[in-house]
Amino acid sequence: MSHKYSGGCDHVHTHADHDPIDNHTCHCSVCKSVTGQPTTHVAFFNHDDVEVDNPDGLNRQPFNANNPDGPLELCTCKDCGTPIMLDDKQNRIRVIVPNLMGYADSFPDTTYHAFYDPATGVARPNDGKPVHEALRPDFVWPQGS
Repeated sequence: MSHKYSGGCDHVHTHADHDPIDNHTCHCSVCKSVTGQPTTHVAFFNHDDVEVDNPDGLNRQPFNANNPDGPLELCTCKDCGTPIMLDDKQNRIRVIVPNLMGYADSFPDTTYHAFYDPATGVARPNDGKPVHEALRPDFVWPQGS
């Protein structure tokens, strides 16, 4: 069966048939540290909208090394080490970084910039998308499932 969005690796596959609830370009220091990218395309899905075919094939580690008890866990494949998703221990969201987690280049583009901090000295994005110092002001965290 074909799914709207699908990714993963040869050992663990994820898919979603609903659109992300948030889709932004992240400028935060944690994403920069974890991905090694200057900015990161980040898509939040409702937790139950992303399905994992082999959850036992995942290693889990804190997403933020400076906050190891935080809610987000980076899930990587036990066999090949590929990043698969971020999972929220509170079951609110699952996070996909399309270019690192096996998703097609046709994944929808981001709609805004999040966690932009002018104090970093990085030029303010000028691609016409809104720029925020946090998530977009109208974002509401979903209830945990």
